[in-house]
Amino acid sequence: MKTLLLTVLCFSSLQLTAQEDEALVPPLVQEPQAASTLSPASRTQALTALGKRLFHDAQLSASGKLSCASCHQAQHAFTPGNQQPVQKGGDHMQLMGTRAVPTLMYLQSTPPFTEHYTEDEGLQPGLDNGPAGGFTWDGRVNTLAEQAKIPLFSSNEMASTPSLLAKRIRQAYPQAFSQLFGTASLQSDAAITDAVLLALQTYQQDATEFAPYSSKFDHVMQGQARFTALEEKGLRLFMDPNKGNCASCHQAAVVHGALPQFTDHGYAALGLPRNPHIAQNHDRHYYDLGLCGPARQDLNAEYCGLFKVPTLRNVARKKSFFHNGVVHTLRDAVRFYAERDTAPEKWYPHDRTGKRLKFNDLAEKYQDNIEMKAPFGQQPGDPAPLDAKEIDAIVAFLKTLNDEARTGSRLAKAP
Repeated sequence: MKTLLLTVLCFSSLQLTAQEDEALVPPLVQEPQAASTLSPASRTQALTALGKRLFHDAQLSASGKLSCASCHQAQHAFTPGNQQPVQKGGDHMQLMGTRAVPTLMYLQSTPPFTEHYTEDEGLQPGLDNGPAGGFTWDGRVNTLAEQAKIPLFSSNEMASTPSLLAKRIRQAYPQAFSQLFGTASLQSDAAITDAVLLALQTYQQDATEFAPYSSKFDHVMQGQARFTALEEKGLRLFMDPNKGNCASCHQAAVVHGALPQFTDHGYAALGLPRNPHIAQNHDRHYYDLGLCGPARQDLNAEYCGLFKVPTLRNVARKKSFFHNGVVHTLRDAVRFYAERDTAPEKWYPHDRTGKRLKFNDLAEKYQDNIEMKAPFGQQPGDPAPLDAKEIDAIVAFLKTLNDEARTGSRLAKAP
């Protein structure tokens, strides 16, 4: 155990910690001119409280039925509480989303998107590690405020408009907005929008709710707990480059005393099976290409099929996995890595001729972008890199990444 923990503590990492990348995080949205006399600490506290109210207010949506919290539920690590791959929205709650809802936890130190990320230290300083950073599955925005704006105004999500949003704020929040931003801010729809996004961003930067670092893993790293034998085995497999190799993307290093976020903020094409339960996928010509479309069109074809590497913190509380929500248990998510190439018949359909349609959720011309490093890269019929007991061990370790339930909170106990 001692040797393993030293490996985790000393392992070089691309991870950007909150201490290291503070200067890289873009500024907040342009803050409306404040007219209050609140101290900075009191103002932050008031903004956080306002942001929490707005986060749970379904009246901000066109339907009056959908809030941020409808899809980002605290007891499920700010992800949906159902197994639907995508969620319903729109002005009549009849439109479906196109991607699984990602967690909002541990995003505070996400760096801005760059096409060519290089680390300043580590095993290979100066090496171009490709695209990294940004928010959402395709990194197309660089602040939590910009991220909040997407579902707020998307036609298949909350489906609001600046005028509808301003009307609701003037009706329900005049005192809070006057106190924080001055009465003049209520006269402009644009100023109200900026203020709403600022409040939502400030709330999502509240470490108590969104980055508590209170998991068993954290306690073990701080010398306050011990892994079970099964959890320790899972960590070994997680770190082993010839087995799970999970840490190559979901980095587990404690860097300069900062606990890891279990993501390198990078992007990968996993070659997932197509999800027939997403309405857009009924069109056989439609592909969600991640970094190169349909939501963004500014990058080259070499990035088609790549999606953001999410944090694994609280992953055991999720109900669906990967960008298309095609998997619904944590064990199956780990099993996919072990069997994608060794047993593709378990994951992909075949056509009328019997041909296996592997990587059927990415156009063939982009399939060279699909990740082939370990644990991938074998041939059908080869021994799987992880057997059933090893998969169970990794799952046991991943459950140690669940944060503790807070007293008085709705955070569910670890499954």
